[in-house]
Amino acid sequence: MFSCRRHFASAVTVKLRPYQESCLEACKNALQAGATRIGVSLPTGAGKTTVFISLLAQISPPSHSPSTSRALIIVNSIELARQAAAQAAALFPQWRVEIEQGVKHKASGNADVTVATYQTLLQPQRLAKFHPSSLKAVIVDEAHHAAAPSYRRILAHFDPEIRSPEANFQPPQLSHPIPIIGFSATFSRHDGLALGSVFQQIVYHRDFLEMIKEQWLCDVRFTSVKANIDLRNVTVNSKTGDFNATSLAHIINTDTVNNLVVQAWLDRAGQRQSTLVFCVNIAHVRALTKAFQGFGVAARYLHSGTPAAERHALINAFKTGQYPVLVNCAILTEGADIPNIDCVIVARPTRSRNVFAQMIGRGMRQSPSTGKLDCHIIDFVDSTNRVAGVVSTPTLFGLDPEELIDDESIETLEARAETAILGDTGQVLADSRDDIPDPKYITYLDYQNPFALVDGCSGAPHVAKLSTNAWVGCGNDIYILECLGKGYIRIEHIPADEDKPTHYRATFTEATMHMPSAKAFKVSPFMRKRLIMTAETLSDAIRGCDTYAAQKVLRGSLALGLLRTAKWRKASASDSQKNFIQKRRVKRALDQDAVAATLQNMTKGQAANIITRLKHGAQAHYEKTTREVKKASQLAEKERRRRERETVQVGPLVNYEA
Repeated sequence: MFSCRRHFASAVTVKLRPYQESCLEACKNALQAGATRIGVSLPTGAGKTTVFISLLAQISPPSHSPSTSRALIIVNSIELARQAAAQAAALFPQWRVEIEQGVKHKASGNADVTVATYQTLLQPQRLAKFHPSSLKAVIVDEAHHAAAPSYRRILAHFDPEIRSPEANFQPPQLSHPIPIIGFSATFSRHDGLALGSVFQQIVYHRDFLEMIKEQWLCDVRFTSVKANIDLRNVTVNSKTGDFNATSLAHIINTDTVNNLVVQAWLDRAGQRQSTLVFCVNIAHVRALTKAFQGFGVAARYLHSGTPAAERHALINAFKTGQYPVLVNCAILTEGADIPNIDCVIVARPTRSRNVFAQMIGRGMRQSPSTGKLDCHIIDFVDSTNRVAGVVSTPTLFGLDPEELIDDESIETLEARAETAILGDTGQVLADSRDDIPDPKYITYLDYQNPFALVDGCSGAPHVAKLSTNAWVGCGNDIYILECLGKGYIRIEHIPADEDKPTHYRATFTEATMHMPSAKAFKVSPFMRKRLIMTAETLSDAIRGCDTYAAQKVLRGSLALGLLRTAKWRKASASDSQKNFIQKRRVKRALDQDAVAATLQNMTKGQAANIITRLKHGAQAHYEKTTREVKKASQLAEKERRRRERETVQVGPLVNYEA
């Protein structure tokens, strides 16, 4: 059980915002209820640092150890370390605040608050400075990283419930439970690593759209630019579900697209004072910066390879308005405190709502002192071949990606989204489009198991309406009429090409001898197929082939044997039929008891249908289709889980494996 101080002496008076007070209360209530690992989700610009420093001031040491008063704040960059340390010292001057980072910053381990980068804490001798017995709390900033093995390797030292990735790690024997409290603007992961492996529950969450509407963040204007880009062949990372940067760069980092980005900025945001641009990779950063400079714009760039001193100088110059455009790749997605940003260009498509929110969130801090009134968000959507899962301004508000969005506010976009759902009358709209053209042809998709016992037009129930004969559907728009030992008629769909529109082609393959004789002589029992006809529709092809069968193949009363209702079809299946089917089923390792039961009651007609399907590729088609359907289902489930992981809500976190 934790106790919390309601007041703290010798501190600078800080007037917390109402939601910050609510957040503190939620954290303290959870800790007092016995939780030890909790998460807080607050958007960029909401004052997370102020909240967690204020929370540290209100967490008292354990009653049996009043000297246990130290706190550790874990961050993922030196910039965040400096920001947190400076704010802690400013809010509580009586605290001793130190930084543990790299070669230049080596903390004593005895300060009231130490801000450390996780990279430094991965060194055992640096981590050893912070013994669990001396700590009253651990704060994790950008806590959506906490499920990564590197973070768990550190956090396992402060809570035996967190499993370290080190096989020989010995869990600590703690004298008291240490609260581990995570803060993030995007408290979710899209790479399948479970935050539930670290945190028990999220105790507080605020969405950035709520914060903007309540005027805690600056107003935002949105513009989506339709670009001639095709994302269909861009590969997707199997772990994160987002585009692979190298593959995406091949499509995005072109002179045409880069010039479009610059022209869009000149047309819609050229008067903005501080524009931050997000790119795909380092090559894209350099190329797009060069494109801005080619239009006479004073643009600069930074990336992971930019030296720390140069990076610091570039950011400070950008903060003071010395140049208008800063181009980056991933570096400023997290932890960048640059309130003067009044325009964000998302020049890299993403499938992650978190990444999109992080990018546009960089411009949402309020900055009245710089004259900033709002932030203009400009993103680029694929106008040629829409790819599922891409997050953009329209999809953020539930609009069709094809919607035209130009300098619109949150209020107007939400109103449009509501109209799209309810219409002007307030009633839910059905899809009542009447401009759908008449179909030129129909393609039937037959996924039927070739072993299924189906009477009539097996595998092709739609053909039953077109013919009384026993046509068998073999999948892939192929239909077979067996002609009682005389051969078979085949109808197949032919897609359109330069010379001919789509059509159906019918052929007859005549049998010259019985199968046993053909096997004995090791020759084919069939002659070459010959063309019967072509037809625009399946119904025309079926009717024409029925006529051909009755006049050319089985004349007179013999044609009655082709009917679905023919008497022979109702007799019990022959032993040779059963043996043929049995062998094919055994090959596929099917349930032998089920096979025997099925064969026992099978009719000749049913057996003939199955054998026809097997001989004409239905089994291969079925198995291929089954694999494709299974794969599509697995991908859909994976995508559903990925999107589910990006949904943040207050409540318990699940510890699952991806």
